[in-house]
Amino acid sequence: MNITEDIIIEERTSLTAEMLNKINAYWRAANYLSVGQLYLRDNPLLKDPLKLTHVKNMLLGHWGTTPGQNFIYTHLNNIIKKYDLNMLYISGPGHGGPAVVAGTYLEGTYSEVYPEITQDTEGMKKLFTQFSYPGGISSHASPQTPGSIHEGGELGYSLSHAFGAALDNPDLIIACVVGDGEAETGPLATAWHSNKFLNPLGDGAVLPILHLNGYKISNPTILARISGEELEQLFRGYGYVPIFVEGSEPELMHQAMAAALEQAMHLLKQIKYNAYEHPNSVHSKWPMIILRSPKGWTGPQEVGGHKIEGTFRSHQIPLSVSAADPESHLQLLEKWMKSYKPEELFDENGRLMPELADLAPKGDSRMGSNPHTNGGLLLKPLRMPGFMSYSVPVPEPGVKGEGDVHVAGRFLRDVIKQNPANFRIFGPDETVSNRLEAVFETTNRQWNSEIKDDDEYLAPMGRVMEMLSEHQCEGWLEGYLLTGRHGVFNCYEAFIHIVDSMFNQHAKWLKTTREIPWRTKIASLNILLTSTVWRQDHNGFTHQDPGFIDHVVNKKSEIVRVYLPPDANCLLSVMDHCLRSYHYVNVVIAGKHPSPQWLDMDEAVDHCTRGISIWDWASNDQDCDPDVVMTCSGDVPTLETLAAVSILKEHLPQIKVRVVNVVDLLKLERQSEHPHGLNDHDFNELFTTDKPVIFAFHGYPWLIHRLTYNRTNNPNIHVRGYKEEGTITTSFDMTVLNEMDRFHLVIDVIDRLPQTGSKGTYLKQKLQDKLVEHRQYINAHGQDMPEITNWKWAD
Repeated sequence: MNITEDIIIEERTSLTAEMLNKINAYWRAANYLSVGQLYLRDNPLLKDPLKLTHVKNMLLGHWGTTPGQNFIYTHLNNIIKKYDLNMLYISGPGHGGPAVVAGTYLEGTYSEVYPEITQDTEGMKKLFTQFSYPGGISSHASPQTPGSIHEGGELGYSLSHAFGAALDNPDLIIACVVGDGEAETGPLATAWHSNKFLNPLGDGAVLPILHLNGYKISNPTILARISGEELEQLFRGYGYVPIFVEGSEPELMHQAMAAALEQAMHLLKQIKYNAYEHPNSVHSKWPMIILRSPKGWTGPQEVGGHKIEGTFRSHQIPLSVSAADPESHLQLLEKWMKSYKPEELFDENGRLMPELADLAPKGDSRMGSNPHTNGGLLLKPLRMPGFMSYSVPVPEPGVKGEGDVHVAGRFLRDVIKQNPANFRIFGPDETVSNRLEAVFETTNRQWNSEIKDDDEYLAPMGRVMEMLSEHQCEGWLEGYLLTGRHGVFNCYEAFIHIVDSMFNQHAKWLKTTREIPWRTKIASLNILLTSTVWRQDHNGFTHQDPGFIDHVVNKKSEIVRVYLPPDANCLLSVMDHCLRSYHYVNVVIAGKHPSPQWLDMDEAVDHCTRGISIWDWASNDQDCDPDVVMTCSGDVPTLETLAAVSILKEHLPQIKVRVVNVVDLLKLERQSEHPHGLNDHDFNELFTTDKPVIFAFHGYPWLIHRLTYNRTNNPNIHVRGYKEEGTITTSFDMTVLNEMDRFHLVIDVIDRLPQTGSKGTYLKQKLQDKLVEHRQYINAHGQDMPEITNWKWAD
C-alpha cells in the first residue's frame, strides 16, 4: 500500500448479496479441494459413487486449521483485488498445507509452476494424489508450495519471518496467520513485540491474524480459553488494535471478515499517512485480526459418537476411511465432500467456474506468485567495499592486534554505507559488546518506541536490529533473506544454540529449494559468532560452549560452511566471501579481544582461498619429512599451537615440525562428502600417512575425529579442544583446564616421539612442573604468570 495513493476505504462495508454468494462459493471450493487432498486418489469430482478404491490407503494430513485458513485466504484475495494491494501470505499453523495448496491452485499459480497439475479433472486428480504421498508433497506449507516463505513443519516462527519480510519493503503487506497453538511457543510469544521496531515510512506492514480455533493436537489452547476482555487487553498491551471476527455461521462470518479487513486496511493507511506527516512520532498501534472459528469448520459434526467439529478430534484426519472401518464412514466422507456442492463450483472438465475464478487477483498480485515469496527474483548483489583496504599491517608474525571482530566492524560499516536499503545486521543487544561498534558511525539501531536523551544509537530508522531474543534476530533475518535481501546475525557463541531448531528449518529450506527448478537462490545466512568459549574471563562456565559447530555440520554438505579465521586479515577475507555467497549457511567464529596477528593481507587471502595450508614460516620441515604435524583451527588454538612450536624449537630443535592451519573446517572431510573437502592425496600431502598429528581445535575434540575418521592417518590424529571444563578464569587458564595449552601440546609431541630421548623426558617434567606452578599462581594472584602474559611468537 503506497502512502502516495489516494485509497478511500470505508471502515464497515457490507458485502452485496452477489459478492457474498461468490465468496462463500470460492471458500467451498477451497474446502472441497482440501478434503480431496486429504482423502482421494481418484474420482476427484465425485461423478461416480465413492468407493474405497478412490480413497488413499494411508490418510495423512491436518484438517483442523485448514477451513479457517481457506476462509482467510479467500477474503485476502477479495481485499487485494479491491485495493490492488501488494500482499503475501504466511501460514503460521503450517499444518494447514491443504489450504495454501488449494488457494494457489484456485488462483492458477500452482499450475503455472507445476504444469502437470492442470486446472481440469485430471490435474485435480494429480493434485489430490500427490498430497502426503510417496514422491509427492508434504502436509505443510513447504518450499514446494508457491507463495510460501515459511516452512510450517515447526511452529513458532511465522510472525518473526513476517516482520523480517516487511523490513525495507514499504509497499508490502504481510498477512501472517498465527495459530493459537503456535502462539504458545516462546519465539511466537516474543514476536508480538516486533511492532516496536517497524518503521511505517521505510518498512511494510504486518497484519497478524490470530486464528483461535480452540485446540492443539489434544488439548485446548490458552488464548482460546481466556476471557475476551483479557484477550483484548493482552493485545492492546502489546501495541495492537484487535479486530474480532467470531462465530460459525458462514454468512455472518463472511460479512464480519470483510468488514474487519476493511477496517484493518483503513488503520494501516492511517499509520502510513501519520508517519509521512509526523516522521518522528512514537510507534503506532498496528491492527490485528482475531478470528475465532470452529476447529475443523464445515467438517463432520460427529463420528462414532464423538463430536468432531469444534474439538481437538478434528486436528488431523477427522474421519477414518478404510476396509477396516464401517462402511458408513465412506458414505459420510462422500456426504461431507458433496456438502460443498462441487457441481456448482467446477464445470464438467473440472475447471473453476469463470465467475469464481474472477475473484482471484491476477498476475503477481496473487499471493502465490508475489515475487517477494521467491526472493531470488528480487535479489541484487551487494555493493562491496574492497576488503583488503581494511587490512591490519603484519610486519612479522605475532604482532599485537586490536581484536579481529573490531577490524571487521569497519568493513561492515562500509557495507552498510554502500547498501542502505538491502543489508542489515541483526543481534541480541550485543553489537557493541561484540566489538562491531564501528557500524554506528554510519547507522543506528532501528527503534520505534520511546527514546530518551541518554540513549545511544536509537532512531526510527537504522540498519541494526537488536532485541534480546536470539529467536527474533534469527527469524527477522530469515524473513529478510527469503524476500531477497542480505544480512548478518552476530551472537555470543554459547547462546546461538537457542536457535538450533530455527537453523535446522532454514537449512532444510535451502536444501529443498535447491531441488525445485522454479525456486531461485537467495543470499546466504551469515552467522558471526564471537565472545567465544576461550575468552569468557568474567562470565565463566555458563558462557562457554562451542558446540554449535557440531550441530551445523550435521546438515547437507551443499548447504553448510564453517570458517575459523585465525586473525583479522583472514576474517576480512572470509567475511567478504560469505557476504558474496548465495544459498548457504555460513558460520564464522572469530575473537573480539586483542590477539596476535599472523598473516599480512596477501598471505591471508591466499590462505583463506585454500582454506587449509602449511605455514612454512612457522615450520622447519622444508627440506625433509616432518616428525610431527602441529595443526590448529581457531584463533586461540592457533596461538597455543605456535607457542608450543616455539618451545619445541628452543628446547628440542632436532624435531622437524610442520604447522598446518585450518580456516575452512570442512576441508577436513573427504571431497566425496563435502564440495570443499580435500581428496585423499592432498590430505596426505598435508598430514602425512604415518606421522603424529597434534590438533588444537576451537570446539569439542571429537568433531575432528568425526570429520577425519576415514583418512589414512586418522589413528595418529590426537585432538585437543574444549572438554566441558570451565569457570571464571583467565583465557590462558581456560586452555590449561581443557588441556589445550602450549604445555600440554608439547607434552603430546614428546609422548609420541620417542627419539626426543632424555631431553624430551626432562622437558616434559619441567612443563608438568610449570602446569602445577601455574595453578598455584592462578589461585594466589588470579592472573597468568608474567612469562605467559608477555609471551611473543619467536621466529
